[in-house]
Amino acid sequence: MNIIHKNEGQKIAFNVEGTRIFFRDELMLDLSKYERDYDVEIDICQDDDQILIAGLSKYYVANIIIPARQYQDPEKTVPVPFSMDNVTLVLWALVEVE
Repeated sequence: MNIIHKNEGQKIAFNVEGTRIFFRDELMLDLSKYERDYDVEIDICQDDDQILIAGLSKYYVANIIIPARQYQDPEKTVPVPFSMDNVTLVLWALVEVE
């Protein structure tokens, strides 16, 4: 997995197990399930109550970029197995909510 730190500051805790990514033991996504024939970007945000949301909310926490599925043959019938090495995780500094 490629990791980009978008800005300075404390980032969200995350853990990767196989094709799954866990954020703060609160939100889990199996990234292999999101792979398509086009690039997919998943926004992870946090609201004022510090609840994580896979989608848009008030504060960005992370972006996950999954590149388009690749194929082993020109007819696009045999996909290359999903690899977390191709995924990019962009981490944003956490905003302190009062």
